[in-house]
Amino acid sequence: MPKVKSKEKKVKKPGKEKEIIKKERVIDSESDKIAKGSKKTPQILRGFKDILPGEQKYWDLLRKKIEQITLDYSFERIDPPLLEETGLFSRSIGKETDIVGKEMFSFIDKGEENISLRPEATAQIARAYISHGMFNLPQPVKLYYVGPMFRYDRPQSGRYRQFNQFGCEVFGDMHPVIDAQIVILTYNFLKELGIPTTVQINSIGCNNCRKEYKVQLVNYYKTQKQDLCEDCKERLGKNPLRLLDCKEEKCVAIKEDAPQIIDFLCDECKNHFVKVLEFLDELEIPYNLNAHLVRGLDYYTKTVFEVWAENEEKKGQNALGGGGRYDGMVEMLGGRATPAVGVSLGLERIILKIKELNLPVPEKEKRDLFVGQLGEASKRKTLKLYETLRAEGLKVAECFAKDGLKSQLEIANKLGVKYTLILGQKEMSEGTIILRDMEAGVQETINYNKVIKEVKKRLEM
Repeated sequence: MPKVKSKEKKVKKPGKEKEIIKKERVIDSESDKIAKGSKKTPQILRGFKDILPGEQKYWDLLRKKIEQITLDYSFERIDPPLLEETGLFSRSIGKETDIVGKEMFSFIDKGEENISLRPEATAQIARAYISHGMFNLPQPVKLYYVGPMFRYDRPQSGRYRQFNQFGCEVFGDMHPVIDAQIVILTYNFLKELGIPTTVQINSIGCNNCRKEYKVQLVNYYKTQKQDLCEDCKERLGKNPLRLLDCKEEKCVAIKEDAPQIIDFLCDECKNHFVKVLEFLDELEIPYNLNAHLVRGLDYYTKTVFEVWAENEEKKGQNALGGGGRYDGMVEMLGGRATPAVGVSLGLERIILKIKELNLPVPEKEKRDLFVGQLGEASKRKTLKLYETLRAEGLKVAECFAKDGLKSQLEIANKLGVKYTLILGQKEMSEGTIILRDMEAGVQETINYNKVIKEVKKRLEM
């Protein structure tokens, strides 16, 4: 039979597909370089940070404090994913905000979906409230989260492109006492860490009372347009409330004489805000009525607040946390009308403040015991002893990689243990073990089978 030459079909790929293939080739090329062994030392990405062992004591402190305060205020933990559809954030945060317009890590995935690394978590929690039917639960629903967020921002002290937040959200109740409790929780969290703070608080009203205010705000800023930064010139036509959130020095100065939204509040919003302040007064929470505070996100309504470290009056650049009410978000995302209020705190900034104030931080829990060994046979037996001691609830340490007793005792000293158990060939043959008092520098030989009872007695367990 004659051979039939197969013709290869040439399929024209759309421009987008060619671009994807080109990118994949670049990635493959970089992967090949790494696989073959590049001489270039890998560097961490700009704006990202390794949290090294020496830093973990600060994070342990915050984790424990978060667990305690959320338990005290009856919040339950939720862990939303790091990735979401980009539309979730653009709809809730606002297309004209800096976060959505400039700072999100967004990309098209292999399924042609437009997705983003989360820049904040409030929208995610609202989405979870809807998708899991939490409106059927007894209201209010109180949820908290802890985890990393991502924004392509200019890296600076206390602000990275990957940063961590702790946040609390309450859904299903519009009473002003809920706003006050969120503020109180935030204030107490920082106070109990030893950080003196002041609450900056305002009301930005509802959609109805903001209409006239926006008109007056735009009219004022138009008279100052030539002195505004380029971003604010753009905000003037697209999102005038964001004018009050600008941190540029010349824009901050212009803001001082801008109209105050408090003068435009409807009766319902005004009464709500007064009651929030009355609850704060009852608990003597220090606050400052900040008439130009609006926060940087579009979803806020009525109460907004930030918590600043005391004596840090730098126009909010050193805010340790902030939040407010967002009664329209759940409905805007497709759920039923649900009032909501929440707060988020930047953990890196809090740790910086703890260091700056030189506040006491608990050190890593010390070990009471160290097990030392001499020889391969004793190493095997000591390994088993170590696991037995640990199962008995004893705080025990080891360094099985070391063979010499001197180097092992140096490690035991560095760890600050009270006692070291030493097992060598002689002790194995005699059924004994050496118990060394590290502080007194004396040691004695005890029966191996009674070691747990003897150690517990000396540790008064």
